[in-house]
Amino acid sequence: MALIKTVCGKTPRWGEDCYFSENATIVGDVVLGDQCTVWFNAVVRGDVNFIRIGDRVNIQDGSCLHTLYNKASMTIGNDVTIGHNVTLHGCEIRDCALIGMGATVMDHAVVGEGAIVAAGALVLSNTQIGDGELWAGVPAKFVKKVDPQTSKELNQGIASHYLMYKDWYKDDDIEQK
Repeated sequence: MALIKTVCGKTPRWGEDCYFSENATIVGDVVLGDQCTVWFNAVVRGDVNFIRIGDRVNIQDGSCLHTLYNKASMTIGNDVTIGHNVTLHGCEIRDCALIGMGATVMDHAVVGEGAIVAAGALVLSNTQIGDGELWAGVPAKFVKKVDPQTSKELNQGIASHYLMYKDWYKDDDIEQK
């Protein structure tokens, strides 16, 4: 079971059919929707401000989600993919967005619906990424608009794969010998 920790009287809550890896950490004022996954070594730390996460969000291995004390909370929409080793800090990620491996999104940034933040990108504080836009680089810059149907298929496809993966882990109990 993941480390689920109450801080300052705030206990994480989640919906139905979620999966949290054994060494995932979820702390404080965190609410996750239905069918969410938090994978190995990921940390969702709602100790200094709240984190709200929609349905079918996958937070992949090694990612860190945190907020800014009294200044920046975090909201993540539905069908969002947060790639391996991503850092999200006090930002908003809207429905069907994809945050690529190793990317960082800083305080008060907004990633629009169906947008893609490329692997390794650094999205600076207060950046506004529009719906269906692809951003890449350090610091991240606009690259191009992504076809809405292509974006939807890519982002929802990855999200649905993680729903399948969680079932593999729920069904594979290894006996201790």
